[in-house]
Amino acid sequence: MASFSIGTHNLHITNRFKKQSFHSLSSTPLSSLLYKSCFGSSLCKLRGSRALGNGLRARAEYKAKGSSSSPPPSSPSNEQQGQQLNIDKQLQELEQTSGSCDPLCSVDETSSQDFEANYQPKTDLVKALAIFAAAGTGAVAINHSWVAANQDLAMALLFGIGYAGIIFEESLAFNKSGVGLLMAVSLWVIRSIGAPSPDIAVSELTHASAEVSEIVFFLLGAMTIVEIVDAHQGFKLVTDNITTRKPRTLLWVVGFVTFFLSSVLDNLTSTIVMVSLLRKLVPPSEYRKLLGAVVVIAANAGGAWTPIGDVTTTMLWIHGQISTLPTMKGLLVPSVISLAVPLSLLSLTSEVNGKGQDLPNVMASEQMAPRGQLVFSVGIGALIFVPVFKALTGLPPFMGMLLGLGVLWILTDAIHYGESERQRLKVPQALSRIDTQGALFFLGILLSVSSLEAAGLLRELANYLDAHIPNIELIASAIGVGSAIIDNVPLVAATMGMYDLSSFPQDHEFWQLIAFCAGTGGSMLVIGSAAGVALMGMEKVDFFWYLRKVSGFAFAGYAAGIAAYLAIHNLSISLPTTLAELPFLSAS
Repeated sequence: MASFSIGTHNLHITNRFKKQSFHSLSSTPLSSLLYKSCFGSSLCKLRGSRALGNGLRARAEYKAKGSSSSPPPSSPSNEQQGQQLNIDKQLQELEQTSGSCDPLCSVDETSSQDFEANYQPKTDLVKALAIFAAAGTGAVAINHSWVAANQDLAMALLFGIGYAGIIFEESLAFNKSGVGLLMAVSLWVIRSIGAPSPDIAVSELTHASAEVSEIVFFLLGAMTIVEIVDAHQGFKLVTDNITTRKPRTLLWVVGFVTFFLSSVLDNLTSTIVMVSLLRKLVPPSEYRKLLGAVVVIAANAGGAWTPIGDVTTTMLWIHGQISTLPTMKGLLVPSVISLAVPLSLLSLTSEVNGKGQDLPNVMASEQMAPRGQLVFSVGIGALIFVPVFKALTGLPPFMGMLLGLGVLWILTDAIHYGESERQRLKVPQALSRIDTQGALFFLGILLSVSSLEAAGLLRELANYLDAHIPNIELIASAIGVGSAIIDNVPLVAATMGMYDLSSFPQDHEFWQLIAFCAGTGGSMLVIGSAAGVALMGMEKVDFFWYLRKVSGFAFAGYAAGIAAYLAIHNLSISLPTTLAELPFLSAS
């Protein structure tokens, strides 16, 4: 579910010059960081180069306009001098920060000078080989007789090439959303050629599209709601209540606040919110990096035990592999343990233990937008209401999400009616800021996996795993370890295709372990989750620093969580809760 930044900024300088109103920098939308999209820290190298060029160009146009249309010069007023100083200060700050980057900057943000400085001829060779491989696969696909006789091989080759393009997106400079869509269409073309008849392929595609669209609509609705809440600075209600400055206490408070925040929001949103808070509480240091790593572990653990906390659990929930209350009861304790173990170990490190004094505030807090508390309450309430809506009506979860979005849309239109300067707080502006390319990436990946399922490849893979790894706990654990390297969305999607509900019924131990392992396994490497990628960009955390300082602790928590789940399941330990008496939850 799933990409969001409060601490980073977009610099819309051109518009400020045109309007001659010099306000503070606007926040980068939270949803612009949805989900994992890089495989190394070199993804985020360049920031502000385009904005810098726009700003310099705007200043030149501004001066030219003033010189061509203004009367003979006179001594500037104090207000004009103040505005000019403000312009120069902002541009100077932008020039100084042009070497950094937001968590998921795009390759087209690179200026021509930066491109020339970093140009490597080998990159062109890699791109040429990739394009040649794709063209060769396409040429083979045109050969109907060969595809009809070797459908499985053709689809496996094409999927491997496409997935390699997604993994090495940064090196190839191909956007993974485009690669995913191209791969999905090509795979279904091969399936239509290799199917007994085109009508069968069309029927399979129609069924797959219906299932995939449920997830995409759900994500779009959730992303928009989160973006609206963030635009109103609603998350300040959570972050402003963290007042402790004691290093060890702050470590645990940040961990568990992130844990429960991520159970309602997605893990990436929670990471951006909490890392932005850390910038206000802790000066740049090794300790702050450790706190950021704690946020990543807590966000992934918190998203694993609720159906709406992570995109993989949402996928399993929408398709019926897990239900609400059994999942929460079965995974809450393992998720808490997977966080508590790393926190306990990190509390013993010198970076945390050596802090003998309280930490000062380092940044002033931003102002909450008008009616921000109301929007926060309605937005979070809409997210929490989705499982209840599904249980009460029996309709798919995306309908409940669209209901919440519709309510929030009408509410923001009403409370900001007639306020033209607050258009950015309304849903139409939020829709322009959400990560549409992230949603299209999920569309491409899920359609690609569904084509492999329709062709029977995933079933053959499942039979192979059953023959060689008969232990379902080992299979789920291996998928979790794999999610630290490979995007967990296609891993879980492939698992859902390999094993259907006839193999493992709803809320079976296997599905709950998949939800837990795929969610928490990404914490073992900083590139293993969207939360980790966001931390890399925001705090400039290096891959090898995380590997040395955090990966061992994260693996200990991962293993302890699995052990806790197996112990609880085998001993039939159930959490005492009055929630089980609620019919709308027990029925979901």
